[in-house]
Amino acid sequence: MADLTQILHALILGFIEGFTEFLPISSTGHLILAGQLLGFNGEKAKVFMIAIQLAAIFAVVFEYRAKLGHVATTLHSEPASRRLIINLMAGFLPAAVLGFLFYREIKGYLFNPIVVATALVAGGLLILWAERRKHVVSTPTVDDLNWRRALAVGFAQALAMIPGTSRSGATIIGGLFLGLSRKAAAEFSFFLAIPTMFAATAYDLYKNWHLFDVQDVPLFMVGGVAAFVSALIAVRTLIKFVSRHDYTLFAWYRIVFGGVVLATAYFGVVDWGVGH
Repeated sequence: MADLTQILHALILGFIEGFTEFLPISSTGHLILAGQLLGFNGEKAKVFMIAIQLAAIFAVVFEYRAKLGHVATTLHSEPASRRLIINLMAGFLPAAVLGFLFYREIKGYLFNPIVVATALVAGGLLILWAERRKHVVSTPTVDDLNWRRALAVGFAQALAMIPGTSRSGATIIGGLFLGLSRKAAAEFSFFLAIPTMFAATAYDLYKNWHLFDVQDVPLFMVGGVAAFVSALIAVRTLIKFVSRHDYTLFAWYRIVFGGVVLATAYFGVVDWGVGH
């Protein structure tokens, strides 16, 4: 049976997952860093961190249940519903193919705090660049998106296989470069997360099923509930935020946070487990 310390760690990591999954600051990166600080790491911890993403995805499904239900029931009658499904398929394809081909290399070499911190800083600089260029909106809503732009957003999403890049950050900023409005970019990022993260989680659990036993159930329940609640809050907050502001705040957060990790690692202030 999981002890109280493990339950507390699962709770903390669940909240971190939910709050960061849909913000452009990298949930995987934050989980890797938090797990290292908490001593909650190793192969089993990595799979736990992937698995609790399911709960965060259910938060998106719950938040957009009316839209998703409408699409499901009008596929045969409304072109907009069919177009959204085609766009999601196009956006999902690059990450699915590249993730399948390079799964072992990604897990083996990129899941470490220094890669995360470097990607956080690099992504923050990219967001600043994106926000300083002229933003011409050619796709004001998700319903206006075509499959070519959706595919291009999918290639941007594939960059997020590098931990610390941020799946939502890559898709949102990729969307801005492609002419999506801030709200359309954020909403398509949420919708695209559903097939992408369901597939990634299922594949990860399939590859690592031998690591789990019945004693892990309390950890998954606690982490999952925390991730669901915090993700729901984050999704609602982000949509309200981007209707009035740009993503510069998130860019500076990434740069400062990533810089602190790199500095503490370089000067030996914090043991980030590099080389372990």
